[in-house]
Amino acid sequence: MTLRQLRQVASDLGVSLYSRKSKDELLSAINNRQPSPAGAAEAGLTTAPAGSAAFEAETRVVFLPRDPQWAYVFWEISEADRLQAFKAGATQLCLRVADVTGLGNGGSHPHTLQEVVVDSHATEWYLPVPLSDRDYRVELGYRKAGGGWIGLASSAVARVPALHPSEHILDQFVPFSLDTPVVPAAVPQPVSGGDNGLHERLYQTATTGQRRLGRGSETFHELDQAGLSELNASGAGLWASGRNESGIGVVAPRQRSFWLVADAELIVYGATDPSAKLTIGGEEVPLSSDGTFRIQVPFRDGQQFYAIEAVAVDGEQKRNITLNFDRNTPEDNSNPSDQAVTEWF
Repeated sequence: MTLRQLRQVASDLGVSLYSRKSKDELLSAINNRQPSPAGAAEAGLTTAPAGSAAFEAETRVVFLPRDPQWAYVFWEISEADRLQAFKAGATQLCLRVADVTGLGNGGSHPHTLQEVVVDSHATEWYLPVPLSDRDYRVELGYRKAGGGWIGLASSAVARVPALHPSEHILDQFVPFSLDTPVVPAAVPQPVSGGDNGLHERLYQTATTGQRRLGRGSETFHELDQAGLSELNASGAGLWASGRNESGIGVVAPRQRSFWLVADAELIVYGATDPSAKLTIGGEEVPLSSDGTFRIQVPFRDGQQFYAIEAVAVDGEQKRNITLNFDRNTPEDNSNPSDQAVTEWF
């Protein structure tokens, strides 16, 4: 045991002036104070009667991820296991963290094992997580004086959550017109560089086969062409201004033009391995240097499907997710400023 550990044992046994004693003096004082077997006395351990709770306690360790960067570990060591470990030459209590992502049968990825020395009297510890979005297992044990490892217990495998995509992003906007009619998408072409209308093609692919009304003045024109509208030429209903067909209301008439434009956009974002190939609806999407991506597309009425797939550089590992969005605009009485007309109120 270390000098600090021996001082803690001496303090628990009531040895006076233990902070001023050398290691040999502490061992002698502990041996004189502690009525235990020689092996336990040399290790600075107390013993309990046979059948007591100390011997019946089960050695265990629990690994709980707290967030993408830290995990909480707590454990319990039975007195029998502790005594046996010190008889075998145990010196330092340690936690070993192993990356076991995608592995079974107790295996771990090579070169990922990390060992953290903890206080021998501690029963809990916060561990820094090497890499988020991975599976880990923690083993509790002792290091031996002459080298070697004495394992006591292993935790269950737990998944550490992923970090959010980087805040440093490169927005890629694509201009589109509110007056552009929605047409079925053509067969997507490979991205050769730059934007090349990627966002609009992704949107068209996600909404293929869906028929939607437009926004703003588009809605009125489509309704009017279908013979379903009771709107006048200005795009406003006969009763929208609070007047009757004669144009005479209960208040003095006033002349005024008014307009409103409002719409929504959809942002699809995420992150994967920077070396992976990412596609959305079959379209390859460029990744930032840290593996993040962010696509901003129109969000019009109707259903939109975005099938996202990431393929590792070796082509063997794949991950995918399909997002389904449905927008509905129950009322639209808007128009751009260049279509504002003079109305009497």
